Amino acid sequence: MFALVLVLSALTAIELVTRRIAWSSRGINLQAWAVSLSATILLLPLVQYAVPGSLIESAPLWLSIPLFILVMDLGEYLFHRAQHASPLLWRMHSLHHSDHDMNATTTNRHFWGDSLLKALTIWPLAALIVAPTPTASAIYVALSLWNYFSHSAIDVNFGRWSWLINSPAYHRRHHSIRPEHYGSNFAALFPVFDVIAGSYHRPVGFPPTGLDERPEHIGHILLWPLRGARLPNGPVAAADRPAH
Repeated sequence: MFALVLVLSALTAIELVTRRIAWSSRGINLQAWAVSLSATILLLPLVQYAVPGSLIESAPLWLSIPLFILVMDLGEYLFHRAQHASPLLWRMHSLHHSDHDMNATTTNRHFWGDSLLKALTIWPLAALIVAPTPTASAIYVALSLWNYFSHSAIDVNFGRWSWLINSPAYHRRHHSIRPEHYGSNFAALFPVFDVIAGSYHRPVGFPPTGLDERPEHIGHILLWPLRGARLPNGPVAAADRPAH
């Protein structure tokens, strides 16, 4: 938690120096984080998964740790694609993409049920493939702090090397409201999955983000799927859906 606060504080400080800050957005993001964290603490123990065994259990650390990270990132990628393909999942996921001022705190702007769904799907599936040892899990959690950088409002673009790892420019294209950017750059950490799936696009510029509907208070956050279901930008057709 200390590392998270340190990373978030440093990125926010850079954002303060480099561009105008919309504090209302950050306030909503922190409220969403508090709700999601509370739900995780209270409800996640009820859906703890147990797998009979892992396909890869006794591999050396130099092999099992990279494999675990790749499998978890693939799971996040596939879950993310499902969030943009399923109307129900989109109603939940659209909270994350409703931020008109995408920044480091947007990383935590998720509906509180997301982590519960992952605990029932991609996390146990990943554990069936590679054993989630304490060391591998700790390293994956540490690497996940990179998501705060990739969501930040810092104009960093890796250019022709964008296929190697996520970046603010790469992920901002994913959140972009411009139609030509829809359906691209879903990856969490490693864009190689976008490359394989054909959804990779090299980012250019600093496009605007957000949706027409956005939460105004904690009540909207708690019941977002009921509100998000009425979004005009919802997943009604694959060709028209914003890939945020």
